[in-house]
Amino acid sequence: MSEQINNIKTSAGFIKNKFPKNFKPVTGIVSESNFNIFGEFKVLSEIDFSDIPGFNVSGKGSGKVLFARSKGIKSSDVLIYKGRLHYYEEASMRDIGHTVYVMKYLGVKKLISVDESGHLNPRYNCGEIALIYDHINLTGDNPLIGRNEDELGLRFPDMSNAYNKELHEKIYKILQERQIRINDAVILGISGPQSETEAEARFYRDIGADVVGYSMVSENIASVHCGIKFAGIGIITRELVADVMLEDQRSEIQKNKDKKNSLKKAEKIMEKLIADIIDRI
Repeated sequence: MSEQINNIKTSAGFIKNKFPKNFKPVTGIVSESNFNIFGEFKVLSEIDFSDIPGFNVSGKGSGKVLFARSKGIKSSDVLIYKGRLHYYEEASMRDIGHTVYVMKYLGVKKLISVDESGHLNPRYNCGEIALIYDHINLTGDNPLIGRNEDELGLRFPDMSNAYNKELHEKIYKILQERQIRINDAVILGISGPQSETEAEARFYRDIGADVVGYSMVSENIASVHCGIKFAGIGIITRELVADVMLEDQRSEIQKNKDKKNSLKKAEKIMEKLIADIIDRI
């Protein structure tokens, strides 16, 4: 057994031993640690990332694994990472991929990634959500570089259905039913953590991106590699429309305040939405 597979199984075994009685999640969620979007779930128990052997988290991000159950009619079990590893905090792409592969070994078949994002598309607004249907990877790296483990997936995985069309259509329908504005989007993945220059924002829009994010794309690549169906939702907190950026006279303090307000607005949408998605996909 390779070191990579051994580490994955070690992490998965530790987490599985903490499962509540009769807990059988087939769906997982990854979000930022500061997102308040899980009010419609009952958290049965939780463990810190730092307690999990094989989770290389020291200084690279923080979070908890939540063993949760939706409060809807179906009462679905869901495995939640409330927090994630960040490439810009020196987590390697292998570290990030590890967290996804662990989900596979815990029985997760479908994964929803919720990522904070900035919008390039002038038709979008801060405080809204973006439903991702494709991506452009400009991080300069990805979790598959290095030796491939055939037990995880193919050396050259097909990315033509990276954001699973079936899941996308189901979430799209839920948004329609709830009369939530649908921003169908291509996300561009970059490393961060610095903000984008006006020239970068213009370039990203010119090559077809609607939103920018730091984490989702890497998680998607690992998910596709190991056969987990993937859906992505962006929480839009920053405006990156090139011409508007040039005219923006707000102070950094005001920009940060507006960003927090946009996050709160989008969280209200997501809190009611995410449990419904879990129960219906």
